[in-house]
Amino acid sequence: MANYILYGDRRSGSSTVEMALAEIGAPFELRPVPLEGDHQLAEEYRRINPMGRIPTLVLPDGTVMTESLAILLTLADRHPEAGLLPPPGDSGRARALRWMTLAAAEFYPHVTRYDYPERFHPDPAQADVLRQRAQEMGREIWTLVEREAAPDPFILGGRFSLADIYLSALTRWMRGDEWLPGHCPRLDALPRAVAARPGAGPVWRKHFG
Repeated sequence: MANYILYGDRRSGSSTVEMALAEIGAPFELRPVPLEGDHQLAEEYRRINPMGRIPTLVLPDGTVMTESLAILLTLADRHPEAGLLPPPGDSGRARALRWMTLAAAEFYPHVTRYDYPERFHPDPAQADVLRQRAQEMGREIWTLVEREAAPDPFILGGRFSLADIYLSALTRWMRGDEWLPGHCPRLDALPRAVAARPGAGPVWRKHFG
């Protein structure tokens, strides 16, 4: 079987794809794209991913996938035997997709504003204000997930899913590992549950240690 090719960097969105591939047991080649130094913006990489972001996953047939949520859902569809999501029609699948989509659509943009505030205001003096507000709004999302999803220990209770891989990685960003213990204890425990997995766990520790 031909390998997947994953472009990414440590602690980035590619960590979620790498964990999913580990759970599947699929062979893949990892091609580093260091965020430090903005290598994702290099012309050579933009020919693969015009948005200049990571991750990018090249499927065995050569199809190029971008956007971490789309990549994860594609992997679940391609490898149903791995059980990364409940089957279509299962209410658990709907719940997992709900929280994954919320994280992708609402939380992820705040991370971009936090990491690159200069892209969102022409006045460099506003960078700290933008960064602080992005962090506050991201924490509002986690407070909602803590209350409404109430992970125990996973988003779907005792059933592990892609939602756990995705949300647990995103909680490490914007200094979430410092804030969550005192504000969202259930969500703070989710990464430990993922780290205990025989498949995803070693990848988790590699990225977030």
